[in-house]
Amino acid sequence: MNIPQEHQTVMPYLMLKNASAFIDFTKTVFNAQPIESMQKPRADGSGLMHAEIMIGTSTIMFCDASEDWQPQTANLFVYVESADETYKKALDAGAESLMGLSDQNYGRTCGIKDQFGNVWWITSIL
Repeated sequence: MNIPQEHQTVMPYLMLKNASAFIDFTKTVFNAQPIESMQKPRADGSGLMHAEIMIGTSTIMFCDASEDWQPQTANLFVYVESADETYKKALDAGAESLMGLSDQNYGRTCGIKDQFGNVWWITSIL
């Protein structure tokens, strides 16, 4: 099986209100890298038909929701270098805290909900 280099076997695909703002949010909070060659605007100018970002070694695909494709969000678990720093960045960028920072047997963790409706479980290894 030949999968494109920046893809994985399973990847989330989100349908969002304001996909361009999602790119900005993930760049600010998670240091996401947009895959420029994969940003495809809709022919009618109504947003992004398809876009991709990389967070670490993982790809998230997404598009702007439309009348035919209603918003669909996800719960995402992400490892980061510092849960504390990432949590602060997320809150500063407008995310809602769902679970404050705490130390668990699997790492330092917290939960946030972004302004697009996605829930992020943020964890750094202790």
